[in-house]
Amino acid sequence: MRKQAAKKMPLAPDPRFNDKLVTRFVNNVMEQGKKSIAYRIFYDSIDRVSQITGDNGYEVWKKALANVTPSVEVRSRRIGGATFQIPSEVRPDRKISLCMKWLIRYAGERNGKSMAEKLANEIVAASKGEGAAFKKKEDTHRMAEANKAFSHFRI
Repeated sequence: MRKQAAKKMPLAPDPRFNDKLVTRFVNNVMEQGKKSIAYRIFYDSIDRVSQITGDNGYEVWKKALANVTPSVEVRSRRIGGATFQIPSEVRPDRKISLCMKWLIRYAGERNGKSMAEKLANEIVAASKGEGAAFKKKEDTHRMAEANKAFSHFRI
């Protein structure tokens, strides 16, 4: 058993927006340790978002993250031989993690030439309350609502 929880490494803010949230997002975009490529993808997509919407791309990205962030999720719990889906609140750190992963995952599944283009389109859709990442959040909330009867089994 560990005597204490593992310490989290502090994140350095990104060079362009000076925001740690951007660095965290880029770390999720990154594949095979290629951080400079991940930064290029992110910054290109933010520039595309600015062109598409006419607004500040960074603000649109923040709004998209806020729209995709879940507040409840369901967790499986085995009780008396049956498995129940129990709704539970999402920790603040996990909320951010989930919304970023959903945005990136569903951007990758979109049609488009480059990842920057796909990510830009997903960000724009999420900021408007559309797109697959936003649908995932809605489905998660709907499932939690449907299983509200089992909330007394909460850990």
